[in-house]
Amino acid sequence: MDKVQRLRDVSDADVAAWHEVVAAAVAHDFPGEPAPTLDQVHGHLATPGLGSRHLLWVARTEGTVTGVARLRLFEGAGRRHLGELTLHVHPAHRRRGVGTALLRTVARAARDEQRRTLVVEASSQTPGTSFLEANGFICALSLSLLLLDVAAAPGVEEIVGTEHPGYRLTRWLGVVPDELAEAFAEAKNAMGDMPTGKRDFGTTTWDTDRVRDMAEVVEKRGDTLLTVAALNGDRVAGFTELVIPVGDGTRAIQYDTAVVSAHRGRGLGLWVKAAMLEWLRAEWPAVREIETDNAEDNAHMLAVNERLGFRPLRQTRQYQCDPRMIH
Repeated sequence: MDKVQRLRDVSDADVAAWHEVVAAAVAHDFPGEPAPTLDQVHGHLATPGLGSRHLLWVARTEGTVTGVARLRLFEGAGRRHLGELTLHVHPAHRRRGVGTALLRTVARAARDEQRRTLVVEASSQTPGTSFLEANGFICALSLSLLLLDVAAAPGVEEIVGTEHPGYRLTRWLGVVPDELAEAFAEAKNAMGDMPTGKRDFGTTTWDTDRVRDMAEVVEKRGDTLLTVAALNGDRVAGFTELVIPVGDGTRAIQYDTAVVSAHRGRGLGLWVKAAMLEWLRAEWPAVREIETDNAEDNAHMLAVNERLGFRPLRQTRQYQCDPRMIH
């Protein structure tokens, strides 16, 4: 490896090189799985994410990009201690110090930014887990990655048609309607009691500005955000969000699903997720699959997803480390 280079103004050539590394890594580590498209990579490099900024690096070997790394730096109250790492090395250049050089560069930047926690996710079936553990990361949360065949999901119409006295379904595309923004923000805060294992992931408080900003970030990336909610009067009792990535668009990504504590035990989580499937089948027939992940100790949501026909795809782990421990 020749050097690690910071990317400041990302060019089309940089995006193409980044995409080539990621696509090769996905093809090697997860045969048959769809790799991010060029448009998806461009969107993520151009748009850091809600409440954050990011730093980007590439590793070059004889002029060719052989590894890439991204450090997302959270700026919101309650999360300024946190940095999130994404790192990929081209399979043809692994075990040659590329990943180590990138990790050390990221850790140094995280220390300079006064971050005490660096988090990263890796699949348990890849060498990434042993690489992280060898560099001082500890597993903070185990996740089950699940996949649903949209067309094969059983009993969707029956679930959607089930009576829920006092509740009604609504849905929207993109930014939440103004009349629901405050109630939706309150419902988003219901995620605060979801299982988080030992993660030092900080706290997030949702308000009307934040829910609007999140939707606008998704739109800026070129992705499509769908939301289905269960209303109790003028309050949001539960909701589910789905993102259809720009580009291929055949596999959607599950975002947040939550039911406000006072409304749990009524089947609202299953109801809104089934309604989302019905919407997809009617208006986005190109979406064939939905990918989601669940904490392995989140028995309720795992049961909901199993009822809808999600099947296990693989196990992933969320790791964390104090960047001061990486040298």
